[in-house]
Amino acid sequence: MRKLRILVDMDDTVEYLLYAWVDRLNEKHDLSVQYSDIQEWDISVAFPTLTREQVFAPLFEDDFWETVKPMPDAAEVLKWAIDEGHEVYIVTASAYQTIKSKMENVLFKHFPFISWENVFIAQNKQMIRGDILIDDAPHNLEGGDYAKLLMTASHNQTYDASANGMTRVYNWYDVKACIFAIAHADKLKGSWPSEIEHVVSRIQLQNMLGGTH
Repeated sequence: MRKLRILVDMDDTVEYLLYAWVDRLNEKHDLSVQYSDIQEWDISVAFPTLTREQVFAPLFEDDFWETVKPMPDAAEVLKWAIDEGHEVYIVTASAYQTIKSKMENVLFKHFPFISWENVFIAQNKQMIRGDILIDDAPHNLEGGDYAKLLMTASHNQTYDASANGMTRVYNWYDVKACIFAIAHADKLKGSWPSEIEHVVSRIQLQNMLGGTH
């Protein structure tokens, strides 16, 4: 088994930023926008009655980050990866004004086995070297020199991940299966995306049939 360097996005990859964000805006401005209404990367499109300043204001409120919840099984799978001997790094494009509250109230609270030494702040994630990047934003995966796992979210539902050399994952057990498959593959080249997708498809079929991971 090869030891991997696994790069992991934060927002809507290990935690549910959009759910908390939509809830805060609805509550603050007496709206009724649904998470499923967020069909584009630019969330402000779903809030046409608000200014961009109003839409992005919650991110700069310290108490907002206390409401952001982790994704099911994300902590378990990342801890498993570390225990398997893989390197895990959080790579986030967060604004510097939000970092302190975001790290304290989300990352270090729900993922206590990750420390500052394993965090990169980067707007251009393609500059970071790794074997895998797990991210909900296709633009962070495009052109990167790593295996590309696209975490499904409302805003990327129509994106053709396969056509762009990515593997779409739906939960953290899909991610675990991909990590396992890549770690045990001889080389990251050729048909590996389709091979990993085969692993994910098998696991999703097991889910539908009531099986376990």
